[in-house]
Amino acid sequence: MNRARTVVVVRRAFALAERERKYLLRELTQVKGLMPLLMKPRNKQKWSPQDRAELRAQFRRLSNLSPYFVALVMPGGFVVLPALTWWLDRRRNRRGVVAAKSG
Repeated sequence: MNRARTVVVVRRAFALAERERKYLLRELTQVKGLMPLLMKPRNKQKWSPQDRAELRAQFRRLSNLSPYFVALVMPGGFVVLPALTWWLDRRRNRRGVVAAKSG
């Protein structure tokens, strides 16, 4: 019985890690054009209103990823990352329950 429970926990952990990996990859691929956009003033170019809107969107997207980056930069970050993904997942599930109750 205990072995079967361990297998289930390990499978859930791998599924959670895989989902978070896909999320990170999807978000990071959306940030591709950020560096050329940031370098415009340095290259003596001005930001257009569209550029400014794009910058705001890119920084919002990056701010959603900041917990991941903090965990990776901290000493022992790779050890903390599974706990961080579990905590983020727990919060997501709680919001879904609250939304379901209010809806």
